[in-house]
Amino acid sequence: MTFPTEADAALEQTLLRATELHRAGRLDEAEAGYRRVLAQRPEHGAALHRLGLLALQSGHAETALELLGRAAAADPAAWRSHCGLGQALAALERFPEAREAFQRATGLNPGCLEAWLGTGAACRALGLGREALAAFAQAAALGPDHAEAQNNLGIALQDAGRLAEAVQAFRRATQLEDDFPIAHNNLGNALLLDRQVDPALDQLQGVVRRWPDFADAWYNLGNAAFTGCRFPEAEAAYRRTLALAPAHLSARNNLGNALQALGRNEEALAAYLEALRLNPGFVDAGNNASAAARALGRMDQAARLLRDALAARPDSAVTHCNLGNVLKDIGRMEEAVQNFRRALELDPGDVVSHSNLAYAVSFLPGFDAHAILRENLDWDRAHGGLEAPGRHPNDPDPERRLRIGYISPDFREHCQALFTIPLLSHHDHGRFEIFCYARVPRPDAITGRIAGFADTWRDANRWTDGEVAEQVRADRIDILVDLTQHMANGALGVFTRKPAPVQAAWLAYPGTTGLSAMDYRLTDPYLDPPGEHDDWYCETSIRLADTYWCYDPLTAQPQPGPLPALANGFVTFGCLNNFCKVTPAVLGLWAQVLTAVPDSRLLLLCQPGDHRQGVLDRLAAGGVGAGRVEFAAFRPRPEYLALHQRVDLGLDTFPYNGHTTSLDAFWMGVPVVTRLGETVVGRAGWSQLCNLDLRELAAGSDPAFVRTAVDLARDLPRLAQLRAGLRSRMEASPLMDGARFARSMETAFRQMWRHWCMNQAL
Repeated sequence: MTFPTEADAALEQTLLRATELHRAGRLDEAEAGYRRVLAQRPEHGAALHRLGLLALQSGHAETALELLGRAAAADPAAWRSHCGLGQALAALERFPEAREAFQRATGLNPGCLEAWLGTGAACRALGLGREALAAFAQAAALGPDHAEAQNNLGIALQDAGRLAEAVQAFRRATQLEDDFPIAHNNLGNALLLDRQVDPALDQLQGVVRRWPDFADAWYNLGNAAFTGCRFPEAEAAYRRTLALAPAHLSARNNLGNALQALGRNEEALAAYLEALRLNPGFVDAGNNASAAARALGRMDQAARLLRDALAARPDSAVTHCNLGNVLKDIGRMEEAVQNFRRALELDPGDVVSHSNLAYAVSFLPGFDAHAILRENLDWDRAHGGLEAPGRHPNDPDPERRLRIGYISPDFREHCQALFTIPLLSHHDHGRFEIFCYARVPRPDAITGRIAGFADTWRDANRWTDGEVAEQVRADRIDILVDLTQHMANGALGVFTRKPAPVQAAWLAYPGTTGLSAMDYRLTDPYLDPPGEHDDWYCETSIRLADTYWCYDPLTAQPQPGPLPALANGFVTFGCLNNFCKVTPAVLGLWAQVLTAVPDSRLLLLCQPGDHRQGVLDRLAAGGVGAGRVEFAAFRPRPEYLALHQRVDLGLDTFPYNGHTTSLDAFWMGVPVVTRLGETVVGRAGWSQLCNLDLRELAAGSDPAFVRTAVDLARDLPRLAQLRAGLRSRMEASPLMDGARFARSMETAFRQMWRHWCMNQAL
């Protein structure tokens, strides 16, 4: 047996005094004491360990690593040294080695809470979520009253998507230690992720009141306000974040999002560009900057920003999708489709890109109806099949009052309102109970007007597709109607779940959804002549009595005015369609018309950009000089309608005709010469002209289109007569008879319902 010497006792006394100084925060004196011990015993494990912790505490991780490594080697059974070694390795971001060191510590002492916390942190840094959660859970079990352990458990639960449990853990951490701002902030963020927006706002507002300089809390408050569509509050919170942390790139990007939501696109673009200046590889900011530039009509800049983003991250599916949308806007449809396909290659689960593709192919001249159907069926194979098991409990009484549900993101100031208002305002509420599921992020006066036509209005803006479907089931909807199909912010994810026994598509565009869960599509006898084309669609086609569209311009102003050619001395042709419909073949045909009508002009709605020169080049190749062509940028609806006062005769697009834009032209006294296409979207002009009893303006071939337009342009008295009477002709036609249209829709609904009831009896 050996006994401690007097020197040993003195050494231990020095170590004890140094430790006391360390705990008192007198670090320089403590370090001197530890070094006196090591001067006498260089491999003194406790002194090495404590000096290593002091070095780590002082920010000298490399020195700490060397000291703690020596401490662990001096006494391999000393779990504290292995734990300290793990902390030093973690500080140096050497996470695999840190994880091993912490695991050695827990092996030596399974009750070491700090080592379990370190293990969890290292595993989380390595992306080992399941192991991180297990380690943090063990730490929380060892320290049920340890606030940091509860907070870290909450982080791991949040990572795992177990948000309700994460909220509980963070709440427990704040209860254990009220003065714990990080835990309070984490609680607010978890509530937001759990889609408890109002509680999240309350929590985060409380955090920033108590800790007004906590930048991350302001940032999360901005996110909560934005999610709750409280955009001015979101802007203020993001600005406060940036005042505290100017380099917070996500806050700068999200500030742009808030500004864009407020319609302040110039300021939004500036915010995104500043984020890109600080980090040129910030792909999210590049995508958002492009969206702002696109909203401002700066198409060249929008495309350039996306190409820059792809240079930084070529595998970004979202960027390819966004570039496809910009290319679509400027009429480069084949390239747009290529980008949508590339987005799907990179992310086969990308529903938005797939919907964009399924819709975009209708604009391509090379796609026939069966090719379009195949693309839409592919969407369903990739994203459909979510029907809930079991039968619908709806009462199969064929004559009872039916519950009709309409879903749309566009119950607002949007062209869709020109058609939903005439229908919804004329429904027979004694026979049909009307539900509207509004996924409208920024309601406006039109939203309020439409809501007044519904028996039940559901604000579904924050709801997921699954939640909307659950509400539809709870509401016992009999017939659910999709108004958007594959267009922006559509709800096909609701319809794939089959929440209603009968589901139908109408309004967005006449075509197919491709969904096996969609029972019917509404059409009319001119779009789809009875007995023809039914194999173009996966749904059963039900033909309304007269027309697919019932239109209300929602304004009497401006008036059409006199025929412009009478004052100008020349004829002005016009097309105010979405430019994506203007194909090279269309321009070639228009050039023939303008060449045959001397001194005639063309007014074209087209955003600024290099694509305008492409239009001029194609028309020049057909003999039409640039001086005969005028471009107009997008503008508010009253100004857009007023453009028609400068147009004598409209020229339609193909293979995708004008739909709403042709009705606007007719309302403004401008007749439109159309070219019948080979697919349903190319028969819109025929349908509308038949309802106006102006079939002679529809051409079945290219030569007939040129001949019809030229002959009418040469007959100014006929043009003047048409202009003077078109508005009253519209008002007297089925195209503006809301009551008649509503009865036709209700007859179709009753037909659908009776068929379902018959099937239930089988």
